[in-house]
Amino acid sequence: QVQLVESGGGLVQAGGSLRLSCATSGRLFSRYNMGWFRQAPRKEREFVAVISWSSSSTDYADSVKGRFTISRDNAKNTVYLQMNSLKPEDTAVYYCAVEREGLWTFRASEYDYWGQGTQVTVSS
Repeated sequence: QVQLVESGGGLVQAGGSLRLSCATSGRLFSRYNMGWFRQAPRKEREFVAVISWSSSSTDYADSVKGRFTISRDNAKNTVYLQMNSLKPEDTAVYYCAVEREGLWTFRASEYDYWGQGTQVTVSS
């Protein structure tokens, strides 16, 4: 069983920055691809970013490319999402997730474990 706990969300003005963290339990964290997703009110959960187990590969949704950076520290069992130049449309609950099967995927349905989410609100 893997447990994930997100933190770092909050209220920020447009143009500002936040850094989200996702701390995980479980001995096999360093073997898993990790993803960040977000869900705004009345919208489906959408892909934000993914990072491979070794950090050698990353990918981003077009809407956040050049503004967000995903990273991980396997020694600390933690994955991060640095969010810069935030926009009001980035407002959502942000979730981290574990993909155990080695898939390189942007589909939420293919991730196996999820955190409880952290709220990010960007004011205009």
